[in-house]
Amino acid sequence: MNNEDEFYDAVTGLDSDESCEGTSEASFKDAVVYDSAQKNNGAVPQENGIKKHRSSLPAPMFSRNDFSVWSILKKCIGLELSKITMPIVFNEPLSFLQRISEYMEHTYLIQKACSQSDSIERMQTIAAFAVSAVASQWDRTGKPFNPLLGETYELTREDQGFRLISEQVSHHPPISAFHTESLTGDFVFHGSIYPKLKFWGKSVEAEPKGTITLELHKHKEAYTWTNPFCCVHNIILGKLWIEQYGTVEIVNHSTGEKCVLNFKPCGMFGKELHRVEGYIQDKSKKKRCVIYGKWTECMWSVDPQVYEAHRKFDKKGTTDTRKQKQEETESVNEDADEMPEMYNFTNFAMTLNELVPGMEGVLAPTDCRLRPDIRAMENGNIDEASREKERLEEKQRAARKERAKDGEEWSTRWFQLGTNPYTGSQDWIYSGGYFDRKYTDCPDIY
Repeated sequence: MNNEDEFYDAVTGLDSDESCEGTSEASFKDAVVYDSAQKNNGAVPQENGIKKHRSSLPAPMFSRNDFSVWSILKKCIGLELSKITMPIVFNEPLSFLQRISEYMEHTYLIQKACSQSDSIERMQTIAAFAVSAVASQWDRTGKPFNPLLGETYELTREDQGFRLISEQVSHHPPISAFHTESLTGDFVFHGSIYPKLKFWGKSVEAEPKGTITLELHKHKEAYTWTNPFCCVHNIILGKLWIEQYGTVEIVNHSTGEKCVLNFKPCGMFGKELHRVEGYIQDKSKKKRCVIYGKWTECMWSVDPQVYEAHRKFDKKGTTDTRKQKQEETESVNEDADEMPEMYNFTNFAMTLNELVPGMEGVLAPTDCRLRPDIRAMENGNIDEASREKERLEEKQRAARKERAKDGEEWSTRWFQLGTNPYTGSQDWIYSGGYFDRKYTDCPDIY
């Protein structure tokens, strides 16, 4: 590999400090830095922005050792897990809407793409961003809370230059829609997610449904892609570990360029554990560069001929390489699963449910931060969290029965069902108005 090869980081954020959450020393050189005037474009600071974010949760994670997931799941092989009630101890204290916002942990990569003049370089950076979106799932074996119908979540990060709004727009099937916009008007990032979860005996698989769209206004470009499959292994016995696999195609609808990324399945001996490999082609389908790396660590871009030469050399193998692969396999198959203190949250994830004095008067009454079962779990009260979860679910069922009796259809508040202008597929589109702070007609879900 020569010095001209570009390095893009997709780290988990576990080694980062408070000054650059989600980035490592290696990726710090790629970050785009704005002062406060640039980030807000001279506008009034966002009223729900937190200036100093917390670095830990109020209480450590609960032990799952006294609970048997097998006793719950053994009758559910092949079924969708969205219809199965799991004990709250298997959750993490975040709603799925908050989990979606972790796409934005590496916003600096979008900002870098906005600043690049070459479309292939922009595609490289967008590819790194797409991979970084799943990097935070490394060792995250807790299940986020299922959002209630009408639940919302907003996130404003002045330090990273964006604001986000998401809404649970459907309960059956569960669909979460989100819309993120740059505070300087540089980009819009949006999509709707419908994860289909299935239990296959020893593992739980999440099939990605829904399209992700990124629009770069300066370059008048739009990129779309879908996420890879995600699988949690050893849920009955042994060490839990997460695998991402499947093909992700990122399409630049303005230039016709495409990036194809193959998240490789682990395999019998862990040879391909966490590996991602792919390429970028131009509109004439000529391969311009090869992308490779690990979704838990980093991504590299290299000339196709250089990469092929490297592969031929690598096929010869070395003792060190075989030893490394053996160590990787052993790390996957360890017998015991250590209990992380903070659910293996990144610094970014640690801040998502943060609620400081004064925010209650600004947030919509449907915001996840105001949800009592998640708040109780975060504070270490598992019994109260279980009671509140049951109460909220019963309230949701009762409201659904009332609507059915009156012949009423559920009406979404901030998103409307429409058509993605770039793919032509059905999508949930943000209808605007959330940040006007007019919440008088929001549903009572808590």
